[in-house]
Amino acid sequence: MAINGKTERLEGDNQDFTVFANSVASFQRPRGTSLEDRASGFYNWQDTRRESGLWFYSRSLSRKPGPITDIRSDNGLPFSGINFASQDYLGLAGHSKVIEAASEALERFGPHSAGSPTLLGNTTLSLQLEHEIGDALHMPEVVLFPTGWGAGFGAIAGLVRPYDHIVIDRLAHACLHQGTAAATKNVHRTEHLCVESIEEHLRRIRSEDDRNMILVVTEGLFSMDADMPDIAVMQEICRRYQAVLLVDIAHDFGAMGPGGTGALGLQNMLGKVDLVMGSFSKTFASNGGFVAVKSPAIKQYLKFYGGPHIFSNALSPVQCAVVSSALEIVRSSEGDARREQLIRVAQGLRKALAGRSISCLGMPSPITPVVIGEERVAAVTAKIIAERGVLTNLVEYPAVPLGQARLRMQAMATHTLEQACQAATIIGDAVRFAASIVGSDRNGVSTHYSISEMLVDPA
Repeated sequence: MAINGKTERLEGDNQDFTVFANSVASFQRPRGTSLEDRASGFYNWQDTRRESGLWFYSRSLSRKPGPITDIRSDNGLPFSGINFASQDYLGLAGHSKVIEAASEALERFGPHSAGSPTLLGNTTLSLQLEHEIGDALHMPEVVLFPTGWGAGFGAIAGLVRPYDHIVIDRLAHACLHQGTAAATKNVHRTEHLCVESIEEHLRRIRSEDDRNMILVVTEGLFSMDADMPDIAVMQEICRRYQAVLLVDIAHDFGAMGPGGTGALGLQNMLGKVDLVMGSFSKTFASNGGFVAVKSPAIKQYLKFYGGPHIFSNALSPVQCAVVSSALEIVRSSEGDARREQLIRVAQGLRKALAGRSISCLGMPSPITPVVIGEERVAAVTAKIIAERGVLTNLVEYPAVPLGQARLRMQAMATHTLEQACQAATIIGDAVRFAASIVGSDRNGVSTHYSISEMLVDPA
């Protein structure tokens, strides 16, 4: 494979590219009595891609998630390069104050919360963290969860009952959709960011049911498309139809907006939304999540009916200390400077990609979705750029629709503009080369592409 005068190779020359006729979704509903047989179809398909060097999941870091890092594939192959794959938006995972806070908490409390927060899992650090988040968001009542996924799932499954209704953006995070599926069969999915569709659903539901709750679910910054809803309009519509609005601010809280207040701060909606949930794993250097509300009654109800809260061990003291320390930085002048650098990097990356005719979705933010389209082109591109020193995440169906495969690049405040431009150059060259050697049959059935056929240099 010739790129910029260098020869590289796709491994597994005898593998057939009809592997792209399937995806993770192809094996979601296996049949049969043998668990081994039910899992084998997926494993064999996965292993074919792995042997071809086209399996990009379950990778591991060999050192901290900085702007340059070392990783290994799930079969142990090492890669090094510019890291646009990790979620550490302000670069706080390696911050000296955050590490110091973790060390002090470990020394004082040990590594383990040793209980559910409903029993004796809380510490003075977790109670302090609840107060700090509430103060930042102008939402005084906060419930902590062991993961962001648990917060999204728990908020919905804990508050919605089978006779209630949920109106949810079709691109909302999986935790929100799975919480919805667990809570009720009365599910109404809307087109992405379409307030007209939301109002139409609410009007119809209320004309038929004026007794039960309607929960409307959206995100502050959507993680696959890097766009935002009009939260003020959504909240006004919800009030008109006696509905409750839940906004997931996992990706924007801390990383965007005045003082790190995310989409809510940018839209002057702090303290004005019914329910807010978020995650610590994007900006705050830790696992964990939260749900913020304005009513102590709702808080107490959620604590006892939100399964991931009551039936999981509480966040560890170390995690709480890390998040508190990160939040202090987020709300400081240093946080402002880091957010400014983060957006500069995101803007520079988008401009450099556009200069190579590569389109990006959404707005400048920590997330830059690089649309490639055809799944095989995207997979070959992902392999090439990893070998040439750009580490990012390939997103395929069913996480995004068929034919809309993309690279989800996640910028950090610790990146430089030079690194963004270097990454864009490598990606632009790789996309052009991959497109030139992969056919356009999206189904991957009628045309067969072997690795060796793909290695023919178009020159």
